[in-house]
Amino acid sequence: MRSADPGIVLGLYRSRYERDLLEGALKLGIYRIDTSYNYLDFAAHRTLSQRAGDLLPGLSISTKVGFFPTDTGHSAHSLAPQRLRQAVEQSAEELGVPPDVVFLHNPEHSLTHVEPEEASDLLADAGAELEASVSTGLCGSWGIASWNPRPLLPAIRVQRNVPVPKIFMARAGLTVSARVLAAIESATALWELSPSQRWGMSPFAGHSTDPVWDRINARAFLLDDTSTSTLAAVFRVSFELPKASRMAVGTNQLGHLRELLQAARLHVNDSSVASYRNLLGAASTTPSPL
Repeated sequence: MRSADPGIVLGLYRSRYERDLLEGALKLGIYRIDTSYNYLDFAAHRTLSQRAGDLLPGLSISTKVGFFPTDTGHSAHSLAPQRLRQAVEQSAEELGVPPDVVFLHNPEHSLTHVEPEEASDLLADAGAELEASVSTGLCGSWGIASWNPRPLLPAIRVQRNVPVPKIFMARAGLTVSARVLAAIESATALWELSPSQRWGMSPFAGHSTDPVWDRINARAFLLDDTSTSTLAAVFRVSFELPKASRMAVGTNQLGHLRELLQAARLHVNDSSVASYRNLLGAASTTPSPL
């Protein structure tokens, strides 16, 4: 029987896809992993199956579709339903189990500089294809993962019966700008999703070793644990900026994962977070000096 969900999703973006890491995560009670069709040069799902296929039925897997290989060895983004369908089918086949969640991966790549009406149609067709994947058992549910949801808002506001994702994953934490935070919350409101349906990602902006974390006092956002590490405090407050039920974070070290598990249980000072949001919003509307 699984223990209570700690709210941590092991992200495999830069992972070495080692079996020991997945086994260790399971022993810690972390059973959610996040990958993508295009990770590891489009070999992530095959690699997972080859190295840890017997563990996958005990894991809750989320993956993403939207980027596809090209003849030049790079990748290109597409919301074409047929390509999305093929990617979902291939993902389930290579994993050997249907993923619990399939995210539409960074749809803003195809929607930027597109008129709202056309963008709405593109998003609707892509969402309908992922809904069909759910209905046929290729995945448990579908969502949208967006690095910058601002280009999504005009398409959502057109109100052309765009299918609503069940989960919305977006950036989270102290490095997210006021405008992106506002866009995340606007999209969530337009889709009528609750914070429990929102996941965060990249709480350290991709680098927990960045010197910036040595120059801030993130413990100021905690209620009573001033002895915790800065990284633990940064991770805990990322669940509040914006509110999220789960946080995808990448690591190859079980010690780091263990620390994050403890950090997720820390208590946040809500008034400090609210004050920070107010300051962040005020700074974003202050005119730049000439």
